[in-house]
Amino acid sequence: MIHARITGTGSFLPERILTNQDLERMVDTSDSWIRERTGIEQRHIAETGQLTSDLAEPAARAALAAAGRRPDEVDLLIVATTTPDRVFPSTACLLQQKLGIHGSPAFDIQAVCTGFVYALSVAEKFIKTGAARCALVIGAETLSRIVNWNDRGTCVLFADGAGAVVLEPSEEAGILSTHIHADGAYESLLTTVKPPPDATPESLADGTAFIEMRGNEVFKMAVNTLGRIVDETLDAAGLSYADIDWLVPHQANIRIIQATARKLGMPMERVVVTVNRHGNTSAASVPLALDTAVRDGRIQRGDMLLLEAFGGGFTWGSALIRY
Repeated sequence: MIHARITGTGSFLPERILTNQDLERMVDTSDSWIRERTGIEQRHIAETGQLTSDLAEPAARAALAAAGRRPDEVDLLIVATTTPDRVFPSTACLLQQKLGIHGSPAFDIQAVCTGFVYALSVAEKFIKTGAARCALVIGAETLSRIVNWNDRGTCVLFADGAGAVVLEPSEEAGILSTHIHADGAYESLLTTVKPPPDATPESLADGTAFIEMRGNEVFKMAVNTLGRIVDETLDAAGLSYADIDWLVPHQANIRIIQATARKLGMPMERVVVTVNRHGNTSAASVPLALDTAVRDGRIQRGDMLLLEAFGGGFTWGSALIRY
């Protein structure tokens, strides 16, 4: 039986760093307020003219290098993003051009913060059926373009970045299972809206819509939903909480991450946390966290990983992986 296995990871963050102290000078907030409620200390922001595909390219090249593969060996390219370079062509096609890849399928997936897990689930099916032998899966965002910098409740949260993995066939099980869901009944709790009347040219940036979130309701839904999908994932594999070596969660909010860890009975030392340095990078957050822990040596070959995410839609999903 053919399995899909992660053979390389990569990530990239834009150089510009926006600290909590910087935000104190922009909106009515404080470093202590942001840290207490979100766990975020800083976030990376793309420069003017720096597009989502510009962040995705170095992340993709790093993942390919880690896997020992060349761009021309990629026969499937999927980009998960909420903030594409253009309406069309897809960011995947634009990235394909930058990488010098020709002819193989390339497309975007939009599932907001769950986008990377969705993309991983799709790519795994291509590998398992033999339709692809070298899949490049990327989560990349320039969320700063759709942030209302006058809204202190959301502008402290979101940031830019990219993470990538390479999937290849293996006789040994790598991705054990993926589980993806959505329920559009909750679309109004986390969505995008037209620019507010008081928006300034600086706050508009390049966006035509802004993130709007009903934070308390999203928090409750996220904690409850992620708890359920943890159980669903482990039950499907016949595993227990004790079998998980590392939790690699979506980096939305430290309180949500802590609540999920408690559900697993897992100490925070076994949870990959990057939200403090990266903020919420939506579809990029899970692969960014994964690459961080792989490169600093925490995650080792053979470790059992649980990836999970929750985002606007609502969408949610998980992946159980033997790294």
